[in-house]
Amino acid sequence: MQQARRADGGPGGGARVAGVPTRWLFTDERLGGLAAGDALWRAVARLPRGGGIVFRHYGWAESERRALLGQLSRVARRRGLMIVGSCTPGARDGVHRPGFGGTRPGRSRGAGLVTAGAHDRAGMLAAFRGGADLVFLSPVFPTSSHPGGRALGPVRFGLAVRGAPGPVMALGGMTEPRFRQLQALGAAGYGAIDGWVEKVGNCSSRGFPVRAADR
Repeated sequence: MQQARRADGGPGGGARVAGVPTRWLFTDERLGGLAAGDALWRAVARLPRGGGIVFRHYGWAESERRALLGQLSRVARRRGLMIVGSCTPGARDGVHRPGFGGTRPGRSRGAGLVTAGAHDRAGMLAAFRGGADLVFLSPVFPTSSHPGGRALGPVRFGLAVRGAPGPVMALGGMTEPRFRQLQALGAAGYGAIDGWVEKVGNCSSRGFPVRAADR
């Protein structure tokens, strides 16, 4: 993988992650997960070894979400995948914050990897100031998860991430060929939902573990 880097220290305080996965799966209740043949498990199987998972499944009951997180965590451990939880505590490697809303919630001690979502440059910068190690900027392309939403497009994405203080991942309608297009514009990696369920192009992503101090 092209290693996404961020220097130690900075506005978030404390040690920073030196390397993070560049390919991420965002889970969604549409992918299922209760049955072995559900789309979720096909997507996980297609995620390159060393990639990352942002666990969401917001529409499920809390008990079901925790049970599925446990299953995913065991698979992630076997395959060397990182997994962070969004609105679900207990994820092995860290937390995902869907949006900072312009606030600065700070970095929780021992939170591990902190990822965040943003929809524009201002939100991206606020997320880094608030302690995020990496930010997913979306939607870059039209996406079925947000039909009718206005996409940034490659040019506006590139302008938004210019001079970013940490790695910015592209999210929204992403595929491997689109990521290669956005790399030259500053994308450190990408996340996808449907892109991992459908057949994607070959990629050689490898994950780099967070430091022991960040676990």
